[in-house]
Amino acid sequence: MGLEGYYWRVYDPGWSALAIAGVCPDWAMVILATSAGEVWTEIVDAPRISATGMGVDAGPLQADGQSLRVDLGPGLDVRFEQRREWPRRFSPLGPAQMVPFLGQYWAPWLLSARVSGSFGTRSLDGLSGYAEKNWGAVFAEHWWWGQAEFVAFAGGRVHGVAPTAVAVWTPDEVATLAPPFARTVTRAGGGEWAVRASNWRWHVELEGEATDPLLLPVPIPRERRLEVRSRHHLLGRVHVVIRRGRRVWFRGESTVAALEDGATPA
Repeated sequence: MGLEGYYWRVYDPGWSALAIAGVCPDWAMVILATSAGEVWTEIVDAPRISATGMGVDAGPLQADGQSLRVDLGPGLDVRFEQRREWPRRFSPLGPAQMVPFLGQYWAPWLLSARVSGSFGTRSLDGLSGYAEKNWGAVFAEHWWWGQAEFVAFAGGRVHGVAPTAVAVWTPDEVATLAPPFARTVTRAGGGEWAVRASNWRWHVELEGEATDPLLLPVPIPRERRLEVRSRHHLLGRVHVVIRRGRRVWFRGESTVAALEDGATPA
């Protein structure tokens, strides 16, 4: 495995922060960033990860399923309470998660949580939390991603096609769509995202927009270096409508969405 990526986010209206651990075989990239435009990055040796869940020990970052601590100048120290974890054996990719050679795989892990803790001197008590992981050999030539209180999606150009997986949840149910059992059409770039996904049961329409991205690096596992390829937004807008047949099953809008558009540098 070339890379395992771990992503955590805490947010409320007006402010958001992320932490990332990009774990390679013998080194790791650690990032801490906020919606105010602050970014801290460090490369560390000899990271360790647990066989399951979100357990990571990578220099200034330590995490498990219940807590996260990052010390990169300012300190982020939080616990995730009232957790709603992913309820199924497979990720939104479904059985395709087991297919080798897709390049990248993605799985939401913590759909929602109530946060307690701090960022420096700032109290984060009562904020919302989210966590996920991805794994694979390399990053796609172009990828897209997003997350809000009720939705997460991810996709990229792989072997000449551009699949997208989508998960939408309410308090009672989780709906997922992903190829090959769903047809997906996605457009991402220029601060806009549009996803259309449908199968025999569900039809999802998603629109997103954001400005002023953070420019974040990704790890190049075999070369032990970082490359700035991600335009990551921590406070964007997302609108989602999902129908079951002709009936609207869920409609939601978020102004605290995270959105990402990643590409190979020119």
